[in-house]
Amino acid sequence: MLALGTRCCLIAAAVLLPAGSAIGVESEDPFFREALYHAFQERYFEALERLDTEIRQHYGVDEPELDSLYPHIDHAEFSVGDFELYYRMHHRAGRAIQAVLNGNVEEPVRNKAAFRLAKIHFQKNQPRDALLALDEINGQVPEEIRGDINFLRANIYLATGRPADAVDVLEDLTNSKDLGGFSRYNLGIALLQDGRQEEAIRELDRAGQVVASDRAALAIRDKSNLVLGALQLEASEFGSAQLSLDRVRLESPFSNEALLRAGWADVSAENFERALVPWSILAERESTDAAVHEAMLALPFAYSQLNVHGRAAVLYGKAVNTFGDELEKVNASIERIRIGNFLEALTREEIRQDKDWVVHLRSLPEAPETFYLLTLMASHDFQTALQNYLDLEDLRSKLVTWQRSLDSFEDIIALRHAYYEPLLPEIDRQFRKLDAQARLRQEQRKHVDQRLQQMLIIRTRTLWPLRMRGGSPFGSNSSRPSCRT
Repeated sequence: MLALGTRCCLIAAAVLLPAGSAIGVESEDPFFREALYHAFQERYFEALERLDTEIRQHYGVDEPELDSLYPHIDHAEFSVGDFELYYRMHHRAGRAIQAVLNGNVEEPVRNKAAFRLAKIHFQKNQPRDALLALDEINGQVPEEIRGDINFLRANIYLATGRPADAVDVLEDLTNSKDLGGFSRYNLGIALLQDGRQEEAIRELDRAGQVVASDRAALAIRDKSNLVLGALQLEASEFGSAQLSLDRVRLESPFSNEALLRAGWADVSAENFERALVPWSILAERESTDAAVHEAMLALPFAYSQLNVHGRAAVLYGKAVNTFGDELEKVNASIERIRIGNFLEALTREEIRQDKDWVVHLRSLPEAPETFYLLTLMASHDFQTALQNYLDLEDLRSKLVTWQRSLDSFEDIIALRHAYYEPLLPEIDRQFRKLDAQARLRQEQRKHVDQRLQQMLIIRTRTLWPLRMRGGSPFGSNSSRPSCRT
């Protein structure tokens, strides 16, 4: 069971709160607001395009302190890094945030940058570099990221094989309003990795009973109960395992595994009749799930143990027919994937409108290539690769659109050329005439200026000897003009 705990230990690691440098920014700069508008709709390419251009223009003006972006330039710089991070431009985002760290900025700003840099390294599976970035945090830490910093540090300890250190950090986060459920689950996994199974079971039990309303917290609560039930089942505590597994919601993404294990808990306790309930529910679910396949065989087994052999035979026959149909689906999936239909199905417009579109693909008869790939499509690596592929597809579409725009511009240029070319000779003639007049006026101005200079020189030569002798150009003092009237 330790292996199961190891596989599940980092489920909450990716549930870090999104960086919100731009959230709540009341900017008067219209271009910054436009970038935020695109970002809030998850159009990060457009947001980057707008904000990157605005920042470059801001640094190019003569008096940047008069620019409307000036009061929010730090937020804008951080936002660029965040948008690059969301757009999976990890290298550029890391360089942008590292530049902030190396700059002369206030402690809260520097600490936010270090936290974001640590997140980038952790998402790139570089936990040691992430820990080095967290060690850069000191002094005044913004209140809104203190819990996230410790939560990330604990996840890094788990990823680097230091569960005891993770326990020390996570124990202080169990009462957090936003991270309580995740912290308790990770604390249970850390204790399990540290060989403290009894304490791990207690923490997982608490994590499985937290009050939650949002989807992420409900999912981690169900995951806690599933791991707890598996641990108890392995320890032959069948009654406790049943109680833990019963707490998993039927609509939870972990419900299939929970129903399967609940049935095996009843069978292990030789309560075959009770095992029929969860397995009957599970056997009617989506037939592409491995847990459903196992339930289709486990259900007739339970009936056979109850000596209901007729029902068991019917269910075995149904399972055989279902497996035959599923084999045909597998062959169709392989064939369709080989000819490239899988990517076509994934790049449909619906995937941009519905994040669960890859799950709904299984219900489309024209997309058999997706029937058995749900686990693959739900994995983090696949989703990252899928988003990169979708981004490339978007860029390809943009390039096609821009190429059409360039063609249109060329047409406009050709039309303007055809319009202005007959007018150029007359315009050139008028220009030459005006240019000649301008040159004449410049020469006249130069000649007048020279005459003025000569008059001033003559006047100066006339007045200077009189001043040297103490005389006056007006004669005696009595002959000076009077200013009185």
